[in-house]
Amino acid sequence: MKTLFDTVSYQCSKIVTKSYSTSFSLATKMLAKSIRDDIYNIYGFVRFADEIVDSFHDYDKKTLFDNFSRDLEDALNNKISLNPILNSFQHTYHKYSLEKEFVDAFMKSMRLDLHKSKYLTEEEFKTYIYGSADVVGLMCLKVFVKGDNSKFNELKDSAMSLGSAFQKVNFLRDLKADHDGLNRSYFPKTDLNNLDEYSKQDIINDIEEDFAKGLQGIKMLPIEAKFGVFMAYRYYHQLLKKLKKTPALQIKNARIRVANHKKIELLMRSYVKYQLNLM
Repeated sequence: MKTLFDTVSYQCSKIVTKSYSTSFSLATKMLAKSIRDDIYNIYGFVRFADEIVDSFHDYDKKTLFDNFSRDLEDALNNKISLNPILNSFQHTYHKYSLEKEFVDAFMKSMRLDLHKSKYLTEEEFKTYIYGSADVVGLMCLKVFVKGDNSKFNELKDSAMSLGSAFQKVNFLRDLKADHDGLNRSYFPKTDLNNLDEYSKQDIINDIEEDFAKGLQGIKMLPIEAKFGVFMAYRYYHQLLKKLKKTPALQIKNARIRVANHKKIELLMRSYVKYQLNLM
């Protein structure tokens, strides 16, 4: 029975989420049960694509990515895949009529990571951010509003801003790992070797603008999604605060993180703010 295979597939996507991101997994648990599996399904798909280009150094990444891309197209066309991650994603894709353009833009940005190491212009950077983060936020938004196109269009810009903020925080936090391990530099006009406080603050100001726009959208989300997304916002905003206080020299030489006990504290404080409507 395919029903059993689908159940196994959803469990695989959930395991991927819990294994690769404790923070995202914690935030997803705060979503209503009715939409939780679909967010796991989206995360599992984007995580696997990202891991191919970021982690599988001992293998032919291009071949792996080409195969994954072909299997993705087959899954979307045939509404089934023997890859459980793609099988679960195609279910969510069809359930909410996700735009194929979102999927294509994401895969295009992931493919860039196979060969592109620097983003020299704002236009290049924005295009990469759109594909690697904004469209993921838009796919999740489609789930949050349960396919309501009117509500989706109302919240589209804020969802993209929030996705951009999350991705830029990741880039700032992972400056050293991206540069030393993957030979990548995402922020245009920023030389990691000469990162100073002025350059760091310029990046942070840009991220804070994205967060402000994103928060306005969170306030307008359906009740099923609002607290979970707010929790993710609080975690990344806390990480940005920590990066803001960290000297530029330390940022480029170490990975800044939020401790697990701090994440639990953030969860409790976020719940209080949410309950008192203090978002």
